[in-house]
Amino acid sequence: MIISSKAQEILKAIPSLVTVVAVSKLQPIEKIKALYDLGHRDFGENYVQEFIQKKDLLPKDIRWHFIGSLQSKKLKFLVGAVQLIHSVDSLDHAVKINGLAESLGLQQKILVQINLSNETTKSGIFESDLEAFLMALKPLASILVGGFMTMPPLDQEPEKVRPYFSWLSALLNNYKKTHPALSILSMGTSHDYQVALEQGSNCIRIGTLLFGEREK
Repeated sequence: MIISSKAQEILKAIPSLVTVVAVSKLQPIEKIKALYDLGHRDFGENYVQEFIQKKDLLPKDIRWHFIGSLQSKKLKFLVGAVQLIHSVDSLDHAVKINGLAESLGLQQKILVQINLSNETTKSGIFESDLEAFLMALKPLASILVGGFMTMPPLDQEPEKVRPYFSWLSALLNNYKKTHPALSILSMGTSHDYQVALEQGSNCIRIGTLLFGEREK
């Protein structure tokens, strides 16, 4: 069985209002198609070139999510082709996404990636810069800021990242007062998704639990 019964049980146990982004990076087409055949439609890719190749080989009704780091020269392959870009963390990228979307006559939905741990090696907007960043995005009519995404520090114990998930949830609830379109909390992976759900995540990104280990 390509998709294990354990993976199917995990999917059934997750509340229906939660979007499960099946992280399909470096996974073969056969496994993605097998999960699709079980009724799953949301898949996430990290690398633009891999996304382009897979998109052409898989059913057209898949809802693609881009969850990797953004590169300006490759944004043209994402805008209008993915349902949601999870990893916007600079005004320069936002402006370019807006321009591309405007030229296509559409509105591209994005999430703001937030760096709650203030790690300089990680992508994301610092909380201290978030208000100014959101205000700078307001005039960009061809993007829709749907919510926030974060990647907490890696830790073997999921409980240790709970404070970061709680923090992001509180941030979203606070900013919704002035930015009512904010509704998505993208947080939680195969390692810690259960803690993320308990803290209010409504969009989790899980890969190995669904597909198994990636091929070396």
